Amino acid sequence: MQQHSDHRNWLAALPPAQRADLTRRSDAAGLRHLAGHLGMILLCGGLIAAQIPGWWLLLPLQGVLLVFLFTLAHEATHRTPFASDWLNTVAGHMAGLVLVLPFIWFRYLHFAHHRWTNIPGRDPELEQPKPRSTAEWALHVSGLPYWGAALRVMLRLVVGRADDDFLPAAARSRVVSEARVMALIYALLALSLIWSPVVVWVWLVPMLLGQPVLRLYLLAEHGDCPHVADMFCNTRTTFTTRAVRFLAWNMPYHTEHHVAPTVPFHRLPELHQLMRDRLGVTARGYAAFNRAYLARRLRGEVVASD
Repeated sequence: MQQHSDHRNWLAALPPAQRADLTRRSDAAGLRHLAGHLGMILLCGGLIAAQIPGWWLLLPLQGVLLVFLFTLAHEATHRTPFASDWLNTVAGHMAGLVLVLPFIWFRYLHFAHHRWTNIPGRDPELEQPKPRSTAEWALHVSGLPYWGAALRVMLRLVVGRADDDFLPAAARSRVVSEARVMALIYALLALSLIWSPVVVWVWLVPMLLGQPVLRLYLLAEHGDCPHVADMFCNTRTTFTTRAVRFLAWNMPYHTEHHVAPTVPFHRLPELHQLMRDRLGVTARGYAAFNRAYLARRLRGEVVASD
């Protein structure tokens, strides 16, 4: 891999006016994107609920649309999808509710991830090791470990155990309260099954079917990247289709996001043009990344940590 100067030096070299322009948020851009994403979810969900001929074929599509609300929740932790902070907060909480991901808890976990990206013992995302064999990769991609971890987090928070190292003491009561409100909403949804199974077919089953696609996508962000502090090297930008970039709120530009996390999703293509010659780790699509990832496991290769 080519050697690059530290990402902080590159960012500091940008003219202040250009940095200010790139970080300008927009309610209009965020709402247009949200309308497109939610519109597809509502259309697909409506067709499933109406049980049109072949409705079951729409379940995986609905699942992919739902699980990629994770990229909206992710953006909302940075308060960048919208100019209005209240819109960012509402979007984050609503996406978290769909994903069984307490938003306040996730925000602090994600801040720690950005501060210590890909540094073992520091980055909380590394507490669950990346797959080291084809069998581990298959289990990871199934989504089952994710759902087990999500339910354990919810249960722990509901009973008042908000003791993660990355949570400041002042936030712990809010984290517990949010988890308990979420649990109450889930209980009410469970009661609705007495009258109708629509929640199962519009939300639960699609979420199970869509999660593997999200796992494949997320593995590319930092999988097999060196354990170094330079964001140009510890994070991967994946070149993909316009449809995937839309669905993922431009987060395939992931190195760009980590170098400058205050740049909103709709300005990341511009940021990419500025730094594309400095990217240390890239992939030509998610299928290509996962093929290469599995090939390295079959060869028994280990990624260097320095």
